[in-house]
Amino acid sequence: MSHLESALSPPDRSPGTTEIPPPVSQANDSVLVSVVIPAYRCAQYIVQGIDSVLNQSFSNHEILVVNDGSPDTAELEAALAPYTGRIRYFKQSTKGPSGARNTGIRNAFGKYVAFLDGDDYWTPDHLAKNISILERDPTLALVYCDCILVKNDQPYSRVFYVQNQPSTVTFETLLLQSSTISTSSVVVSRDAILAAGGFDEALYRCEDFDMWLRLAFSGGRMAYHPDAEVYHRMHEISLSADSLAMIKDRVRVYDKTASALNVSKEQKLIIRRMVTKSQSDGYIEQLKDALDRQDYAEAREAAERALSVESTWKLRLAKLGLRLSPRAFGLFHRSRSIFLQKRQQDIDSVVSNGQPVSQG
Repeated sequence: MSHLESALSPPDRSPGTTEIPPPVSQANDSVLVSVVIPAYRCAQYIVQGIDSVLNQSFSNHEILVVNDGSPDTAELEAALAPYTGRIRYFKQSTKGPSGARNTGIRNAFGKYVAFLDGDDYWTPDHLAKNISILERDPTLALVYCDCILVKNDQPYSRVFYVQNQPSTVTFETLLLQSSTISTSSVVVSRDAILAAGGFDEALYRCEDFDMWLRLAFSGGRMAYHPDAEVYHRMHEISLSADSLAMIKDRVRVYDKTASALNVSKEQKLIIRRMVTKSQSDGYIEQLKDALDRQDYAEAREAAERALSVESTWKLRLAKLGLRLSPRAFGLFHRSRSIFLQKRQQDIDSVVSNGQPVSQG
C-alpha cells in the first residue's frame, strides 16, 4: 500500500471492520452528499474536478476517489497527495466505470450520491441546486441538469441544445433517448440506486443508460433543471468517443432491457424501433468510415446492411451513387464532410464566444 493509500483510505465497510465516522453535518447543510469520482487516465484533470467540488456553495459533502486500475496511477496519486484528509481514496483492479462507481456507492455515507467523472468539473452551485430540488420533493430519486461540452479546453455547446428535454422524465422518454442524462450532472438517492441494483459491471459503455432505465422502471422518479452546471470534456481518451462501439453497446442495453424487465407491449415496440434506429446508425457510421478510407466495396456492403434495417432516401441515394460512380460519390461525401465540419466549427466558435454556453 502506498503512502497515499494509507493516508486516505478508510477501512472497508464490510462486516468485521471498524467504520470511520461520517462527516459531521454543518448547520447550513442538513444532508450529506457523497461525491463519487472514478479515476482512469485522468491524472491531468483530477485536480480541477476535486477543486470544483471543494468550491461548492453546498459544503456538506464527502469526496470518494476510486482509482480503477489506472495506468497513470503514479501521476494520479501525486496529484491527489495535497488532498490528504479531504478525500477518501480507493484503489482497485480495473473494473470499468460501473465497478468504480459501485465501489464509491457501497462506501458512501451520504443520503445522496453525486457522480463526477474524473475529467469533468462543476460550477459552484451544482450541488446546491440539485439538492434543493430533491429535498423539496421527497418522491424524487434523481435530479440532473444541462452540461457544457468542452473540447480542447474550450466550451462549444450544451447537451440540451443537442437534445431538447421533455417536460417529464419517464421510462419511455429514456428509451426514446429524449431524456438525456449526463452522469456527471446526476445527484441520486443512495437507497434508490442500491435498490435498483447499482451499475452493471458487465457493461463498459452505456452503463449509465442501463442504470437510469432500471431505476426509472423500478419506480424511481426523475427530474431536471435547465441550468448548465457541469463541464463535460469530449476527447479521444473518453469511452464515449468511440461512436460505433457506443451504438453496439446501446443495442446491447436495449436487448437486455427487453429480456430482463417485464416491459409492456408498447414499451417493447419502442425498444424494437430504437434498436432498428441504432443498428441503422451503426451501419451508417461504417459507411462513412469506409468512404473516408476510399474502400468502396466495404461502403457498398455497409449501405446494403443499413438499408436492410431502415430504408431512407439518403441511404437509397448512397447505394445508387456507389453503384454508378463510387469514386465520384466518395469525393462528394468527403467534400460535404469538410463543409459540414467547417460550418460546425463556425457555430461552435459563435456559441463559445457568446451567451449560449454560460450558466442558465
